[in-house]
This record gives sequence, C-alpha cells and structure tokens, in this order.
Amino acid sequence: MSEKELTSINQLPSTSGEVNRLFPVFIKLEQLKVLIVGGGYVGNEKLEAILNNSPQTVITIVAISISEQIQQLVAGYPGVTLLQKAYEKNDMADADIVFAALNDAAVSAQVSADARQAGKLVNVADKPALCDFYLSSVVQKGNLKIAISTNGKSPTVAKRVKELLNDALPEELDELLDHMQQIRNRLTGDFTDKVKQLNDITKILSADK
Repeated sequence: MSEKELTSINQLPSTSGEVNRLFPVFIKLEQLKVLIVGGGYVGNEKLEAILNNSPQTVITIVAISISEQIQQLVAGYPGVTLLQKAYEKNDMADADIVFAALNDAAVSAQVSADARQAGKLVNVADKPALCDFYLSSVVQKGNLKIAISTNGKSPTVAKRVKELLNDALPEELDELLDHMQQIRNRLTGDFTDKVKQLNDITKILSADK
C-alpha cells in the first residue's frame, strides 16, 4: 500500500460513526503468566507473536494435539510448557492472561466464559465479542515499537499499515533514541524546562524538508 493509497483511504467518509475506544498499553508480559488453549496454526500464530515481543514470558499451551511446528519453536524457550490434553477450567488457575487460539467455537466460548469468571483477561481468535483485548500489528525499530489497531475490524489493513510504516521509518531511529537518552540524562532544570529543551531538540524530526 503506497502513501497515496493510504491517503485516499483516509479521505473516505465514515459510514458507521464509530471511533476506536480501545485503550493502548504496552504490557510487561515477561512478568506475567500466559495460557494458550490451542496447539494448531492459530496457537502457533499467538505463540510467535508473544515470543517475538517478550521471549522470556512464562507460557503454558494446552491442546489435545500440538503441532510439530509449535514443538520445534518452543525447543529454544524454557519458559514454555506443553500440555497435550483436553482443556479444563483449572488450567487457567495460575494464568494472568488467556488466549483461546483454536477453531472450536464451543471450546473458545467456554474458555472466554471461564476466564471472565476467574477475573482473567482473555483473547479469543476471530471472536471480537468474546475478547477483552486484541493483538495489534507491530512495527519495531530497536527500542521504538508502534502498535496498530483497527478495532478488530481488519487485521489485513493493520498488516498493510505495518508494512508502510516499516518501510518509511529508518533503522537509524534506534540510534537516535540512544542519543536522546544521553541528552535527557544531562538536562537540568525542572520538568517543564526539560520538556521544552527536548521539544526544541526534536523539532527537526517534523520540520519540512
């Protein structure tokens, strides 16, 4: 998707009048415990998303059948435990966050209901109504991480925006962040003074070329 195409999409009138009311957060997942119910393609997709962002997360995967792809993937991650069995409600006893990552609608609904009853946050694949949160498309340049949400409407559009930003943002941004941290650590004055100084320094990032 080109910048021109994206601009054209942005100019389309909204027919629903909706706005995205999701609250964006970045979670320290490596300090929590995750349960994934499902050992097939969808389970592997969720697992890869977690490990790519937070590789030291403690994860338990419960599924009657666990794919060879998942088994090979977790070989290098000691924090991941595989339980090849049917899902039971007590599987989420120690979990902080739950993913229902399977194509069985009945089990997915049960996992969602059990999680909410137990006070756990839950994500259910392809069932927005059963989710407490969605996974985003992520653009990462070192320490810079940008999450993209379409309010659950179109993961495909989120993927295209990700590709656009990934191509547009230079790899040198991480080096810039390192320099900015060094400058920030040397700033003097109160909070307002520091913010003003940093704003003056970073104006060049938005200046017209």
